[in-house]
Amino acid sequence: MKTAYFDCFSGISGDMILGALINLGLDMGYLRKELQKLNLKNYGIESKKIVKNGISATKFDLIEEHKHHDERNLKEINKIIDNSKLDNGIKNTIKEIFLKIGTAEAKIHNKSIDKIHFHEIGAIDTIIDVAGAVIGLKKLGIAKIYCSKLNVGTGFIEFSHGKFPVPAPATAEILKGMPIYHNNIEAELVTPTGAAIITTLAEKFGEMPAMKVEKIGYGAGAKNLKQPNVLRVFYGELDKIENEAINIIEANIDNMNPEIYPYVIEKLMENGALDAYLISIIMKKGRPAKRFM
Repeated sequence: MKTAYFDCFSGISGDMILGALINLGLDMGYLRKELQKLNLKNYGIESKKIVKNGISATKFDLIEEHKHHDERNLKEINKIIDNSKLDNGIKNTIKEIFLKIGTAEAKIHNKSIDKIHFHEIGAIDTIIDVAGAVIGLKKLGIAKIYCSKLNVGTGFIEFSHGKFPVPAPATAEILKGMPIYHNNIEAELVTPTGAAIITTLAEKFGEMPAMKVEKIGYGAGAKNLKQPNVLRVFYGELDKIENEAINIIEANIDNMNPEIYPYVIEKLMENGALDAYLISIIMKKGRPAKRFM
């Protein structure tokens, strides 16, 4: 089972996720073809290798023919997704991510989710980032996703509603319950899009699981920082020995014909038990019995 561990030591954003997936081997031609199923117009995508603080990484960019931010609400975004020719599973995951963003925005602005109009989030680049990430993860066969603690950055950021502390209010709302920190880098390192994607898709946050790493992908961010502004993604297989769970089922039996015991053990082994055995015990009131394990 292919597994990805997202190492967010310098944050996470939608374009960084796509850059890392392309760096891992996601074909741009395939991605472009799949994104065309959204029927969005007046944009193009490109990727290139760049170096961030000595680390080679892939930078993903969306090129808009007309620079403006569309203000779409959740219903309009869902309509774009539903009317697309993407697989139903991909559609549902994309909508789940946008629902998470919408729920956070609605709470921050104290409005019904139906009345929230996304500003930056409703723009075409966000839709491409979210859809592209889901498409890319599926194409690479990634079935399990784990994530490190999230370095969110610190300081202030300006956007359509004014100047706010990092992490931005919507990002902070999305990240509730997740392990976050900052190391005094004054920048917005985790965007609402990056936060929504990873919190929707990751099974666990924290230490890297025991895994056999096959590839490492680096996705470049747009910022120039004291540390590399890249997202690192480890790709490989979970270590089955370290991560295999074994359940032990026990039962005390004091009223069964002993001749049936061998048959029961045989059937247990045939149906997937790693082992099965009996222990003689004395139960309450001095009754002799057998413990099945």
